[in-house]
Amino acid sequence: MPWSPLAALSWALVLRLLALLWPPGRGEACSCAPAHPQQHFCHSALVIRAKISSEKVVPASEDPADTQKMIRYEIKQIKMFKGFEKAKDIQYVYTPFDSSLCGVKLETNSHKQYLLTGQILSDGKVFIHLCNYIEPWEDLSLVQRESLNHHYHQNCGCQITTCYAVPCTISAHNECLWTDWLLERKLYGYQAQHYVCMKHVDGICSWYRGHLHLRKEYVDIIQP
Repeated sequence: MPWSPLAALSWALVLRLLALLWPPGRGEACSCAPAHPQQHFCHSALVIRAKISSEKVVPASEDPADTQKMIRYEIKQIKMFKGFEKAKDIQYVYTPFDSSLCGVKLETNSHKQYLLTGQILSDGKVFIHLCNYIEPWEDLSLVQRESLNHHYHQNCGCQITTCYAVPCTISAHNECLWTDWLLERKLYGYQAQHYVCMKHVDGICSWYRGHLHLRKEYVDIIQP
């Protein structure tokens, strides 16, 4: 089915927005603001578990003057965690062809499954890029897999602040301090893998680690 002018405009706007992610003087690289997996879940329109069946390079729009290309991944959706009201069964996801525009490279025709987070454009197409949270399913911790079903969604009112260097403090009662980069020099460390920023009945947010064998029981900690 031909794309409408509105759809072509959507692609053009997305590509321009991604271009703004480039830091000055680094036209060859993609740069993204850090985000905890819980933040990725809360800020994404769609979160699914899927296998990648095939890929195809397609034009970014119908405009003959537009030289941008996209990769269209055909997927087999296994489970949807978020986006039910906007989409049902997803057949394709799209990403920029160029890595400098944060294009995602995924393995096709393999047994590997992925957690995909992304946006839904005005024409209904699903768009993903490197600034989304995209991970092999086998690399997710049990706490992360459990949180995709309930805990991330239920605690989107909490704010997570990345700590890069000491001193770093929280400034609001609904804020959790994310210290993986400070302690481990990587974003998705122990805290991202095993803790959820959860809200108390009084509105205060703090880190919790799930006891999966009890499912509803958590250990309240202040500094993981």
